[in-house]
Amino acid sequence: MTTTYSIIIPAYNEEPWLPDTMDALQKAMAAMDLSGEVIVVDNNSTDRTSEIASVHGAVVVFEPMNQISRARNAGARAAEGQYLIFLDADTIISTALLKKALDNLSTGACGGGAKVIYEGKLPGFVIPATELWNFFSVKFGVAAGCFIYCLKEGYDAVGGFSEAVYASEEIWFSWKLLAWGKQRRMAFRIIDHPQVITSSRKLKWFSLLQMFGMVVMFGFFPFAFRFRSLCRLWYQRPTDGIKRTDNLLIQPDTTGTIADSK
Repeated sequence: MTTTYSIIIPAYNEEPWLPDTMDALQKAMAAMDLSGEVIVVDNNSTDRTSEIASVHGAVVVFEPMNQISRARNAGARAAEGQYLIFLDADTIISTALLKKALDNLSTGACGGGAKVIYEGKLPGFVIPATELWNFFSVKFGVAAGCFIYCLKEGYDAVGGFSEAVYASEEIWFSWKLLAWGKQRRMAFRIIDHPQVITSSRKLKWFSLLQMFGMVVMFGFFPFAFRFRSLCRLWYQRPTDGIKRTDNLLIQPDTTGTIADSK
């Protein structure tokens, strides 16, 4: 059967989060009429990311340079589908959301994203900040990096994700794809419902002061996105050996197994 869509997951040391993401994906894909594939791009991980991806039936691609945009592009080059969906390794996609994205692509959309919600208990400031992002996403046609869908034709036409930056690549990609679609009278659609569920792990890894400082820096000096060392919010990980259980980061047990969060 011809592969119609490809789901591409850039993954750097995602052992604690990838199992949940893959389990949800398998459930969603099983309910689709179209044939799809999952491509996990191992972005030079030092943990069991590749092994977990293989066990879950994904095609594993290796990208040695630790850069999100390069990982996305490496996955797209290996993709066989005419529809592409870029999904973060800590993000859960529902059956309804996958179906909506595929339906949009088959009925005149060049691409899009979805409104975002974060898992777990959140600090008070996160909810209005997320609502502000969702408003910005819909108003200006910008897909959140955790979930982007597009036509492969459109992806190729705009040159994929910029490898000149270490973060914010989804913003430039969204605007280029939106412009490409407008020329062909194709919509760029942000899905209002269902929303995509993504991890709130960065709120545990960084303090409010650290996150605010990085936001201010990028706001005044967007050129900083070109330096990996300044994009710690996207590349820094806490101590090796953590795992995910009930949305908390805890030390691993002595067996070294991965506990699923249910």
